[in-house]
Amino acid sequence: MAVTLALAGDTMLGRGVADRLADSHAPDAFVSDGVRAYLTEADAIVLNLECCVSDRGSPWPAPGKAFHFRAPPQAADLLAELGVSCVTLANNHALDYGYDALLDTRAQLERVEIRAAGAGATLEQARAPVVLAVRGLRVAVVSVTDHPDDYAATPDRPGVAHADLPSGVPGWLMDTVARMHTESDAVLVSPHWGPNMTTGPLPYVRVAATMLADAGATLIAGHSAHVAHGVAPPILYDLGDFIDDYAVDPDLRNDLSLLFLVTVDELGPIRLRAVPLKLDYCRTVLAEGAERSWLVRRFVRACEALGTAASWEDDLLVVDLRARRGG
Repeated sequence: MAVTLALAGDTMLGRGVADRLADSHAPDAFVSDGVRAYLTEADAIVLNLECCVSDRGSPWPAPGKAFHFRAPPQAADLLAELGVSCVTLANNHALDYGYDALLDTRAQLERVEIRAAGAGATLEQARAPVVLAVRGLRVAVVSVTDHPDDYAATPDRPGVAHADLPSGVPGWLMDTVARMHTESDAVLVSPHWGPNMTTGPLPYVRVAATMLADAGATLIAGHSAHVAHGVAPPILYDLGDFIDDYAVDPDLRNDLSLLFLVTVDELGPIRLRAVPLKLDYCRTVLAEGAERSWLVRRFVRACEALGTAASWEDDLLVVDLRARRGG
């Protein structure tokens, strides 16, 4: 059975977005009807939640940490109304307001029946995969981050699933992917890797991605750069951003991103369709005109650099993902 997963990148619902959430969590205030129409095509929606959801806590006291993102409890309601099935929490903002705020985040997501992977009350919970039942297909979601190490969960302390990927893929992560390959029908690995504002994957990211694919990952969908990267099946190196209030780099245009619709079955990924997005201040719409054309050219070139052909069909970018099917 083939299913479609909607994969969205960094979703930051704090700061300016939080101010708007104080008035309403109506979806159309944050995501246009055009974008929501594509979300409804998916059988499950997975995104990286790059903030905590809480009304408690104090900013994490790490030296030099410039940004702390916290969303109010209404953020969980917004995600539910958008149809989100699962969020990944292994990133560099999950502990921005401390341990209690992280635990609140999980509780708020549980309240609206959204699954969460990648962070928790203990090391075991943080590393535990989530298994989604997607129209009969069992999809395991594995979430890890390579930064920061002071956010790492321990056996008796809340935190994120941390993996020092620049030093290599740790054995526990390889074992987790291999185990889920046997216990589920598809394995989605969602790493938060590499620095912000890069236009392509760093060498260590490419090595880690290959190792995870060889371990049994059906699909690898990364994030952290705030810029969508190219695709090398079955690897989506960076999903870019989905909702935020970030400043726009005029050269990298981090306000132009993609929503990825990926069709998979028990044999692996089949087809990717990417929806061009424009991230306005705290609201995401479909990219149009010259901005859409610029984004399309960038994505096609990024895929070409990785040996992948991307085409423009029916107002979407399309990539054939069947290269590794049955492997």
